[in-house]
Amino acid sequence: MSAEVINGKDLAQEIRDELKIEITELKKQNITPHLTVIIVGDDPASHSYVKGKKKASAEVGMSSEIIELPKETTEKTLLEKIEELNNDSSVHGILVQLPLPEQINEQHVIETINPAKDVDGFHPISVGKMMLGENTFLPCTPFGIITMLKSRNIEIAGKHAVVLGRSNIVGKPVGQLLLNESATVTYCHSKTKDLKKYTTDSDILIVAIGKEHVINADDIKEGAVVIDVGVNRTDAGTLTGDVDFESAKEKASYITPVPKGVGPMTITMLLKNTVKAAKQIGK
Repeated sequence: MSAEVINGKDLAQEIRDELKIEITELKKQNITPHLTVIIVGDDPASHSYVKGKKKASAEVGMSSEIIELPKETTEKTLLEKIEELNNDSSVHGILVQLPLPEQINEQHVIETINPAKDVDGFHPISVGKMMLGENTFLPCTPFGIITMLKSRNIEIAGKHAVVLGRSNIVGKPVGQLLLNESATVTYCHSKTKDLKKYTTDSDILIVAIGKEHVINADDIKEGAVVIDVGVNRTDAGTLTGDVDFESAKEKASYITPVPKGVGPMTITMLLKNTVKAAKQIGK
């Protein structure tokens, strides 16, 4: 038995097609969802991500702007720019591309963004509401993962979900969202002893460590759902995940590939959050 592959690229396209219709309707009310992305410095990966966000915004009919600031920008300058965008009623979503140069405190930046425009879902108020199961902006990658599971009607309630990784961007929030869906959640990380004991007991395994092929068929339970969040570049220059896809797919019931898995869903959920913000903020 070979696992059913959850193709994130195809699912993301379906969601974007729905967003296009929604945005067309909003424009009839003179509301054009607008996302502003701030990027500080010249990190090539960050610039590539930002370009992808701009292209995706245009594809669904949203407007977007990229503000590029030099690497030596002070924290004060960046916070002032964010406040300016907070007060601009035509801006619905504000995203500051991470990582930031060392002279800027990331937490200060995240906390300065108006929670009503926090389309990344990182503000403490957004995180708190997520913990409580209240309506809020969900972090894009975890939101994408839950959407992928639900797209295949994979049962989450009562299942044992194991999350490898505890970052604020993926690990912690995806575990919380699974808990909100009534899963029993175990977090594993670099200090976890006997990792295999947990991974082989999981019904749903979320792997977000950032190490190539750290999980293979021996580490998973027969019929488990495997979601691979990792993106690693091989020596040959190709992209691969944290999971050895070829071996794991022979044992899993569902699995996500890398590329064309979780990645396309992340940007799509950002677009979805921005449309939601536009509806809440209005003109």
